[in-house]
Amino acid sequence: MSDIESTAAGHKPRSDAWQSALTVVQEAEPPFIPEGAHVTTIVVEFPPGDPGTPPHRHPGPAFGYVLDGEMVFELEGEPARVVRAGEAFWEPGGDVIHYQDGNNRDDVPVRFTVTMLCEPGKPMLTLVDEEELVRRENRRAPRAN
Repeated sequence: MSDIESTAAGHKPRSDAWQSALTVVQEAEPPFIPEGAHVTTIVVEFPPGDPGTPPHRHPGPAFGYVLDGEMVFELEGEPARVVRAGEAFWEPGGDVIHYQDGNNRDDVPVRFTVTMLCEPGKPMLTLVDEEELVRRENRRAPRAN
């Protein structure tokens, strides 16, 4: 017996495919959600070999999914990693610096979607200046040469 009941009495769904169509790609418990947050979803596309957005931070958590290609993803305190098409990523936002989101490949574009919980009246991202990067160098995970 199904745990789901149809509201269309006597009518059978056209297909049962929806019952197995979902795949969980990511679960996370963000440390905070800004009060009065609004949600913004964007699609980002970088050409082959592009380094991506300069180091920045978001006012709230951000959740993403790589649609095509491969992204280099690096958050403060974590080693850089490659996120490939079909994989998800997230970041807590707030004070954490997002160092890299560039294209890992020099032969194809990378395209990913990001949904951010933004604080009203604040931009969805703020670039981090060189002085702050130097002050916080000890918080960045060691990088391969």
